[in-house]
Amino acid sequence: MKVFSRVLVTGGAGFIGSHLVEALVASGAEVTVLDNLSTGHRRNLDSVGKSVTLVEGDIRDRALLDQLTRSCDVVFHHAAIVSVTQSVSDPALSCDVNDLGTVRVLDACRKNGVGRVVMASSSAVYGDGPILPKTETMPACPLSPYAVQKLSGEHYAAVFGRLYGLETVCLRYFNVYGPRQTPSSPYSGVISLFVSNAVSGRPPTIYGDGSQTRDFVHVGDVVRANLLAATQKAAAGRVFNVGTGVSTRIRDLWDTIQELSLTKTAPVFAPPRAGDIQDSCSDISAITQCLDFTPKVTIHQGLSDTLAWYHHGNGKIPGYRAQ
Repeated sequence: MKVFSRVLVTGGAGFIGSHLVEALVASGAEVTVLDNLSTGHRRNLDSVGKSVTLVEGDIRDRALLDQLTRSCDVVFHHAAIVSVTQSVSDPALSCDVNDLGTVRVLDACRKNGVGRVVMASSSAVYGDGPILPKTETMPACPLSPYAVQKLSGEHYAAVFGRLYGLETVCLRYFNVYGPRQTPSSPYSGVISLFVSNAVSGRPPTIYGDGSQTRDFVHVGDVVRANLLAATQKAAAGRVFNVGTGVSTRIRDLWDTIQELSLTKTAPVFAPPRAGDIQDSCSDISAITQCLDFTPKVTIHQGLSDTLAWYHHGNGKIPGYRAQ
């Protein structure tokens, strides 16, 4: 894997971003993190300590972005309001951060000659169409302001490539999970909420009847996808799904977590949430063929890893290292 010289990670104190930062530091890169700490945490970067420069700031700050992107080889853009529910309740704010913030990141990279921008997008852009698995060539059908904003970011990335020659890669994450995904917010991923409930012995809330399905991908695999997207020449200008190609029913997910945690608690059911989709599963043939990416962490390994982290704060998959 290529060693970067200087890298900026927006949202690098968050769940996915902090794992990516660890891998970049391990590769020998000089890493700067830009995060407003609204959902990220300084403690997520404890493992890298003084090896990283953490700047507390906002991606809408043009002057700050101009300063931080100078001399960068690669910018990984993960800062965003990531909650579908929050985007529905406050679409103007999420638009301001996700749309304007993304444009300002891209513009700063353009002005300062950044080699490549790797952007976090989302499977939410596909909406709730009945055809599975989802392929990158399918028409987008966003059902929430968040999904619209992620799709908008992809279009801006393509335009910046065509107009200015800025290399971009957009990664459509499916349902990412793993250590450091906090359950403290009602907008957290379902696995972090379920695992937290299992550890504390509380019943989980399932929105809908539990028949809905998701493609859960471990954060370690997402990190590998980011590094490949940043280093492989063939990735420039592309949009890729990042998932496993395997779907899991929400009811079955809770059963598996109970089995692994040796608990038995009946879930509580609630009405479906606005903007949520029924079924989701990725087709990862494009990223596999282009970047030789295949997911390495099975759902059982990943859930065990996540449960261990919630129990001890330092859960690890045997043999897993950020690469």
